Amino acid sequence: MSLPLFDDYLALVTERTPLIDLRAPVEFAKGAFPTAVNLPLMNDEERKAVGICYKHKGNEEAVKLGYKLVSGRVKEMRMQAWRDFIESHPGTMIYCFRGGQRSRITQEWLHEAGVTVPRIKGGYKAFRGYLIEQMDSMEARFTPILLGGRTGSGKTLLLKELSHMIDLEGLAEHRGSAFGRKIVPQPTQIAFEDALAFDLIGKLHEGHQTLVFEDEGKNIGRLYIPEKLALHIISGKIVILETPIEERTTITFDEYVTQAQQVYETHYGMEGLDYWAEAIRDSIDRIQRRLGSERHREVRAIFDDALQQQLRTGDAQAHRVWVEKLLTEYYDPMYDYQLQKRSDRIIFRGEKEAVREYLMQRQNRV
Repeated sequence: MSLPLFDDYLALVTERTPLIDLRAPVEFAKGAFPTAVNLPLMNDEERKAVGICYKHKGNEEAVKLGYKLVSGRVKEMRMQAWRDFIESHPGTMIYCFRGGQRSRITQEWLHEAGVTVPRIKGGYKAFRGYLIEQMDSMEARFTPILLGGRTGSGKTLLLKELSHMIDLEGLAEHRGSAFGRKIVPQPTQIAFEDALAFDLIGKLHEGHQTLVFEDEGKNIGRLYIPEKLALHIISGKIVILETPIEERTTITFDEYVTQAQQVYETHYGMEGLDYWAEAIRDSIDRIQRRLGSERHREVRAIFDDALQQQLRTGDAQAHRVWVEKLLTEYYDPMYDYQLQKRSDRIIFRGEKEAVREYLMQRQNRV
């Protein structure tokens, strides 16, 4: 039986092809493609049992055990999940780790049920190899520009208005500061690299020769940009977004207080505000050395007073005081010092409209 194989990895990226990852959940959790959903042929326990059988009795007996474990009602349920996804996502393709038995068996079962779906040649391993190879040779294909600016200047908001940007913090599920941790854990390093490769390949395929990144360095939380690519990105010229302190306070307040409290309340319910407050206190404590003991105590006291006022009145506006104090007395001196050492790389500075116009004019220049 000759069923379709697919090995145009560029098309998988640029067309954002829906993918079914047939690997076990434990494999998927280590890293997966951004367009993939995990609908495994075998769950973790079944995969482990088959692996043990293979080790002691060989491939033939392991395959027999696999067919036994995934049969009857179990097989029906998994077949239905695959069919439902394929029906709602036209153009779906499937893969396992090496494009071998698991994806071949699934493809045959689906074909027998009247659903013909291509499987990716070489599976996850080959496709990821393509992504890594592309990233490793990408620095000659685009010119990076770094969007800089003091904390709260609205860099991320401006980036989202540009078609030729790469949102590293968004891909990494992290904000670039001591207060950057989110409830949702960051992806694995492998998943981050896969998603980054997808975005880079996609932007270059669209014809962009200049890409804009937020000026954040090699590391984003516990994740890191691959070394060769990182060195190229951080070598870029710098555009500075200048924003008044009042607006910066509003932007930071909205992110650290309003939006963050909503996320915590959605996640923890009635206890959300308590968990948010604990996270903010922990963040303040983690920068104690840089703040100094006296300033640290002052910021903690301002925060606690603001929290009590919010609990009494339901109004969170008092939190703006500690937010502005952190911006002006902690973040600004640190950022200005770091930027001064790279001042020769600044090619433009201005407020939002001027910066947006400048970056739009640069988008197709090498």
